[in-house]
Amino acid sequence: MIVHIKFKVLARTWALALGLAFVSVAGVSTSAMAQTPAPVAAPAATAVAADPAAAKKPEAGSAAENPYGIAALWSTSDAVAKGVLLILAIMSMGSWYILAVKMLEQRKAGAHAREAAEKFWGAGTVAQGTAALHKDSPYQFIAAAGLDATKKHDGLMGHIPLNDWISMSVQRSIDRVNRELQGGLSFLATVGSISPFVGLFGTVWGIYHALTAIGISGQASIDKVAGPVGEALIMTALGLAVAVPAVLAYNWLISRNKAVMDDVRSFGGDLHAVLLGSSAKS
Repeated sequence: MIVHIKFKVLARTWALALGLAFVSVAGVSTSAMAQTPAPVAAPAATAVAADPAAAKKPEAGSAAENPYGIAALWSTSDAVAKGVLLILAIMSMGSWYILAVKMLEQRKAGAHAREAAEKFWGAGTVAQGTAALHKDSPYQFIAAAGLDATKKHDGLMGHIPLNDWISMSVQRSIDRVNRELQGGLSFLATVGSISPFVGLFGTVWGIYHALTAIGISGQASIDKVAGPVGEALIMTALGLAVAVPAVLAYNWLISRNKAVMDDVRSFGGDLHAVLLGSSAKS
């Protein structure tokens, strides 16, 4: 009887242990089945790896549509940014044009100075020396003005002493030559002063676009801000690229104009003395 009871207890214990084992195995199988869908992406990855052409397609598309290049700046910018680019382009072209023109003018002025030194002072009279100079020469213009002053010293002008009248006429002609030499330099000064601020305006506008993109997307991801920030930096660089040559050209032309005007003023002073001496002899 006791053996029979013990056998029943053992049978119940074995059945209970078998049931618990079955439940445990079933629970593990269920959790494993719930986690098995993750590796399903492996066949797709295997297929992509097996097809190199398909794997390269996204890279080719991203390279062909690069939104951060110089060429994309014009195509992706709005009307304000394009206006800033056009203003900077006009300033740059105008600066280089004025630099080229003024260099040619100063070169001609140097040639005319050498011509005056060779032909004018070796002539017999002021009229002969004036006729020997080139018609576009500033020295010919000054000499003609001084010569006319000695011939037209009559009427109300006759009340002015001849010395003062010749000096006034020669000085007016020198001032006119100086104005012509200085023409265009104000544009260079303006470009050198305001082009960095024009580029800065483009920078502020690009940053505004970056902040707008962040606000619309709700996240400050690099793809949202790289384009506008790159546009802003390009605008800053362009503003400096326009300003620096303009400032250098302005300072260089000013120094060369001073050298040219020193020769012109020396010629005017000598001409004034010659005209007074010629008038005294006559």
